[in-house]
Amino acid sequence: MAQHIPKENGLDNSINVLREGYMYIPNRRHSFHSDIFETRILGQKSICMGGKEAAALFYDNEKFKRHGAAPKRVQKTLFGEKGVQTLDGEQHRHRKEMFMSLMTRERLDVLKQIAEKQWDIAINNWEKESQVTLYEASKELMVRIACEWAGVPIWAKELKQRAQDLGALIESASAIGPQYWAGKQARNRTEKWLSGLITQVRNNELFPPEGSALYTMSWHRDLNGNLMTTPIAAVELVNILRPIVAISVYINFTALALHQFPQEVEKLKEKDDDYGRMFVQEVRRYYPFFPFTPARVKNDFTWKGYHFKKETLTLLDLYGTNHDPEIWDNPAVFHPKRFVEWKGSPFDFIPQGGGDYFSGHRCAGEWVTIQMMQVALDFMVNKMDYEIPQQDTSFSMVKMPSTSRSGFVIKGVKKI
Repeated sequence: MAQHIPKENGLDNSINVLREGYMYIPNRRHSFHSDIFETRILGQKSICMGGKEAAALFYDNEKFKRHGAAPKRVQKTLFGEKGVQTLDGEQHRHRKEMFMSLMTRERLDVLKQIAEKQWDIAINNWEKESQVTLYEASKELMVRIACEWAGVPIWAKELKQRAQDLGALIESASAIGPQYWAGKQARNRTEKWLSGLITQVRNNELFPPEGSALYTMSWHRDLNGNLMTTPIAAVELVNILRPIVAISVYINFTALALHQFPQEVEKLKEKDDDYGRMFVQEVRRYYPFFPFTPARVKNDFTWKGYHFKKETLTLLDLYGTNHDPEIWDNPAVFHPKRFVEWKGSPFDFIPQGGGDYFSGHRCAGEWVTIQMMQVALDFMVNKMDYEIPQQDTSFSMVKMPSTSRSGFVIKGVKKI
């Protein structure tokens, strides 16, 4: 029997999204007593939904598509135009295989070795500083790690600019005004830089390691056997570098979790890798990363009596699903051991999206994120000492993505 989707009043509720940020969809799921509701965002009818069953529906490639889902302003900053996030069907599967080819055990082992080396170098430098703003410093650190792993050459003199630009792609996606325009300019500079490197590779003037991201993006061929155009190859190379730099957000929250929940430190010092992994997963669940993700209805269909009309914009509640009391016991409590019994469902724990890595739109870099957070955690707990001066460590539930307001300042850094 057909059911009416609960509907939010108002000609357009985009301003409410900006005002409420991560809590926009969870607040209405609570007030409507429903995991699905209808609203209007950016001048168009939109369906918002959350929870495990909604996530399973959302990642059904027969029901939803990504082409035309992300607003142009987001493509011009966060995603880039004509990248893997905007593709569907065989095109998406083929392009996604390219990304997954970079995520082999061997390549991830190389990444871990690079990360440990670069963390060691960073701590040596931080020891000389009176204080360090961890969020800003970790962006530069992650750029060094990402570029070395991807085979992208970078000069010391350009490091700060590249870190600022790659960070701006993440920070400007939901911004308006000057910050948004700064994000667009950062996107243009970054793509121009990487396009130049790809051209050098194709002209046999630059020789990145085979299997690296720069090599792979430069020589990848589409379903018709053609090389990707240089601009699209640059977009996809950004889609390797940018998510690794975005891990600086999680590094910030990892440090904050150690500060907010000091009882966890002794458990982590026992060097129990399983507990460290659970701690990292709980950081990803507990703290805000991205609030929701978009898709469009592929063709008319009915689910649980609710009618979905072709081309309707649909938003899946990532943050709310990770805090859903129907899924998680006491979701407002930081409790790493909840992951002892977690069964690894692709639809209930979705900080970086859900579904299948190979055929779906789940983030190809999720394994990278977990590994880089574990390396960061090991260094912060076992390989460095630091003091935390008085500061505002609170974080916004409106700014997207969020970090601690102070950027998490540390001082007196010493290597152990």
